[in-house]
Amino acid sequence: MAEKSEHTSPSTDDTSATGREQRSDTQEFFLKWKKPLLFVLVVLLAAGGIFYWWHSTHWESTDDAQIDGHINPISARVGGHVVRLNFRDNQYVNAGTLLVEIDPTDYRVSVERARAEYADARASLNAARINVPITSVSTKSSILSASANVANARAGVSAANKQLEASRARLRETEANNVRAQADLARYRPLVERGVISRQQYDQTVAAADTAAAAVDAARALVTAAMEQEKQARGLLKQAEAELEASRTGPQQVSVTRSRAESASAAVKRYKAALDQAELNLRYTRVTAPVAGMVSQRSVEVGQNVAPGQVLLSIIPLDDIWVTANFKETQLERMQPGQKVKISVDTYRRTYDGHVDSIAGASGARFSLFPPENATGNYVKVVQRIPVKIVFEKGQDREHILRPGMSVVPAVRVK
Repeated sequence: MAEKSEHTSPSTDDTSATGREQRSDTQEFFLKWKKPLLFVLVVLLAAGGIFYWWHSTHWESTDDAQIDGHINPISARVGGHVVRLNFRDNQYVNAGTLLVEIDPTDYRVSVERARAEYADARASLNAARINVPITSVSTKSSILSASANVANARAGVSAANKQLEASRARLRETEANNVRAQADLARYRPLVERGVISRQQYDQTVAAADTAAAAVDAARALVTAAMEQEKQARGLLKQAEAELEASRTGPQQVSVTRSRAESASAAVKRYKAALDQAELNLRYTRVTAPVAGMVSQRSVEVGQNVAPGQVLLSIIPLDDIWVTANFKETQLERMQPGQKVKISVDTYRRTYDGHVDSIAGASGARFSLFPPENATGNYVKVVQRIPVKIVFEKGQDREHILRPGMSVVPAVRVK
């Protein structure tokens, strides 16, 4: 046993010596490179600190940001039965693309009816316009004719008066002759009875007396006739004067005719507006895309009856997008519009260039449905966030891959 122990003891000593030699080499290595490694570590930490200080001094970034864009709701301007859809869900369409077709039958009928009413109104206007000069000329002619009739009637009254005066003078003359003839007859009657004058001479006196009496009767009849003529002449004068007064209302009639023409013209405009509206309604049965973009949120199907103003779908213009970044209020001290921005998109791990467009006029909390009201006295100061609008620089190849709602990390160079 002693011999065996003597044989194993040297081997154990060799192993221990080898271990001590390896530890000694490692210690020598660490002792040799300790200072250089510490120096490198200090340099790296200093470089990291300097970079962090430089980056925090020259850049402001936030992860509370996302891509924003317009969502254009497309609604029906007229009601009706949907007969065709010309798009698919999430399809990109260009501006002016026909999207939805509404049954146009009823609107075509409305256009035809409005067109017929418009034509009828134009015909009425033409007739009313023709009546204006005709009425004007007729009025002038009526006034001239009535004036001439009044002059003629007055001349007739004057002539009748003169005729009446002549008849009365003739009556006075015949009455004087009758008085003389009757006096001669009264003188000759006793003379013929005594035979002083001949019977023939007496008969002549009797005939002359009868003629004179008849002449008086005739003259009286002429006077009566002249009085009737004078009365008729005065009646004709009154009638002519009444016609003249009636003809003098001609300008008012012309004014009425012109008013009717103006009313017809207004009716033409009204029916023309109705025709234009009917044609617009017919055109509105074809719903087109007002902008280019992606079709989303479809809520219409073929066979559905839609009402005016009902939203059918939405279009998201992918060419008009921006970034809304909610920076802390402590980050806005040196931020201003126009500063360059690096925009990192989480989805594609890709960076785009942009610039600050504008800074909102109030914090995001102020635009919330229920803005915070610290009226209880238990006020806790919270760093607010202000929305900042960042737009992409033009000329970058986005290939319509960016979508509103995507998360991004913008970094604004503020110095």
